Amino acid sequence: MTPEEFLDAVRTENKTALSRLGSSKSLYADTQGEMEADAVLTAAADAEYAAYETFDAWADDTDDAEAAEVFAATAAEEQDHYERVASKLDAHEPSDEVPAIQRRLREFDTTLERLGGLVGRTVAAGKSKDQLTGFFVGQADPKTAQLFREVGGDLDGQLDRATEALAAHCEDETDWQTALDAATAAIQAAYEEYTERLESMGVNPKPVC
Repeated sequence: MTPEEFLDAVRTENKTALSRLGSSKSLYADTQGEMEADAVLTAAADAEYAAYETFDAWADDTDDAEAAEVFAATAAEEQDHYERVASKLDAHEPSDEVPAIQRRLREFDTTLERLGGLVGRTVAAGKSKDQLTGFFVGQADPKTAQLFREVGGDLDGQLDRATEALAAHCEDETDWQTALDAATAAIQAAYEEYTERLESMGVNPKPVC
């Protein structure tokens, strides 16, 4: 399997979940119904900080030099993302509540699982960044919209690093499947949290056709 085929497989395997995570309801779920700019920024900052913590811990917790470099580079970007988003708020203290996708990622302890999980998280994050950009366009706040475009632009590099590392680590189809299972588990954790939050607010998580 090539890196491109792996990415295609992740997106195909999780088509429904990714479609719904990319809907306008995703921000409503993330903010638990508080669709004000500060609430949206706070949710985004919390997500970036949790991602930074996960990948920073992975970088310190591996003897694999290539994987450590991937995780460290991603952690540094996520720390920068957090600081840039948090700077839009008067003050921000990261939430003690860790997003479901990060809780799931932190359960992975092998390099293949972590690299696969990183791909899953990054694909899901792309959907979130699109919604954040659209929200601030709608708020007539072009500077903040541009911030999220730039943050989203870093995701391509994160995917490239992760999939290239997977190509170097996967020796057979079983290895690729392990990584795919981890990517799917990460995305599905985010989707389950999205569904549960909307249902708790009496909102149908499925699109109305």
